[in-house]
Amino acid sequence: MVSILIDDELLLRTYQPDDAAALFNVISGSRAHLRTWLGWVDRTTKPEHSLQFIQQSLQDINTQQSLTLGIFRNREIIGGIGMHNWDQELKRAQIGYWLAKDFEGKGIIIRSARRFLDFLFQKLDLNKIELHFAVRNTRSAAVAQKLGAKTEGIVRAGCLINGIPEDLVITGILRSEWKQQNQ
Repeated sequence: MVSILIDDELLLRTYQPDDAAALFNVISGSRAHLRTWLGWVDRTTKPEHSLQFIQQSLQDINTQQSLTLGIFRNREIIGGIGMHNWDQELKRAQIGYWLAKDFEGKGIIIRSARRFLDFLFQKLDLNKIELHFAVRNTRSAAVAQKLGAKTEGIVRAGCLINGIPEDLVITGILRSEWKQQNQ
């Protein structure tokens, strides 16, 4: 089990099967908000889907495919953050995150992402972390900028958002850049 303490209120930790109902409820409570950018929300229609996601996430951790953690505030799930597309040879991966609507605008994603990047660079020895987001997703663009990620390019029609092709921004940060900006 992976657990990363952010502060007295916030904790990142591996989802456990017992978290399935709470995870589903958080997603359901922010469904309209989350579906704007996250296609998986529409495929999460019952608590069993959250349980299947958690079970797959635990298996992916064991096989070193990805690392998915819940964002917990005072022991309540309020979102998630994860690392996927893990290329162990290049020591590169991509991160993604989401947060329940009621918790946006409080700096939670930035604080969580900073500690998560520290963990990925230090404990998993990654050399590069990428953040991908739709061009219109100004909130994710702001997260990437605050983390110091550099725009590496835009892939035209690089993703589907609710079935509609959208341009995809690719940003990245190298371990050396992360160390330099966090000294």
